Amino acid sequence: MGGEGESDSRLDGIRGFRAEDIPELVSVAEESRESASWSKEGYEKLCGLEGFLALVNEAAGCISGFVVGRQVADEAEILNLAVRRQNRRRGEGHALLSAVLEQLHRRGVNKVFLEVRESNEAGIAFYEKMGFAETGRRPGYYREPEEGAVLMEKKLTG
Repeated sequence: MGGEGESDSRLDGIRGFRAEDIPELVSVAEESRESASWSKEGYEKLCGLEGFLALVNEAAGCISGFVVGRQVADEAEILNLAVRRQNRRRGEGHALLSAVLEQLHRRGVNKVFLEVRESNEAGIAFYEKMGFAETGRRPGYYREPEEGAVLMEKKLTG
């Protein structure tokens, strides 16, 4: 990463999602066992949902990470967040999540929810660092493999 005050070029490409991004979203998610694994058709259905919000990070013409969420009234849910394996632990997930939380806040969202696999200790720690707190557990929530979910929430204030 760059020194203090320098911009990291890997994070300069955060932009809004476009329908033509779907094949790359599927590819990025396939590299991340921890993320929700959706088909091309699943992403296409999401695009039609009211309150849909998605951001991608694009570098050198390729998508290296994305975050997908949905707003309903003054609440939102992070539905999926994934970063290509070679780009992990370099701040990209943090930048994507921060950007989507900022957009949700501007839209008037007060609370953001998400689920994370119980075995995903790094993901849980990441979300806690981002201000999310555990609010419960949901046994058998995930498939392939079957696993429980940790439910988390973040209040957006200020």
